[in-house]
Amino acid sequence: MLMLRAIDNFYLEQEEPLKGTLLALRRIILSLDGNISHEWKYRMPFFCYKGKMFSYIWIDKNTREPYIGIVEGNRIEHPRLEQGNRARMKILRINPAKEIPVATIELILNQALDFYRNGTIRIKKK
Repeated sequence: MLMLRAIDNFYLEQEEPLKGTLLALRRIILSLDGNISHEWKYRMPFFCYKGKMFSYIWIDKNTREPYIGIVEGNRIEHPRLEQGNRARMKILRINPAKEIPVATIELILNQALDFYRNGTIRIKKK
């Protein structure tokens, strides 16, 4: 019997259209850079750049709307990003009933990745 990892179960346990939206978001994020890994941290799917956490996917417990959390979101200004009461992170809500705003996601996440790529956020050398 094949045992699924917790990260796989997170996606598979969701109902449509949420499931499809989350899987598409995962694919979009992973396609941004070959140095991005997909990991299970804090009981949620995280995306790391060269081992350093840079974003995650989660579901708002009240609205059941998925969102992408951006670890260094406080460094990015974009009208679609919400800070709320978070000090460092901002989120980008995604409506699963609408078309995914791929260009917006890529723009914002590439801005976040640039902090890691250009050394603003230090990455430990292995």
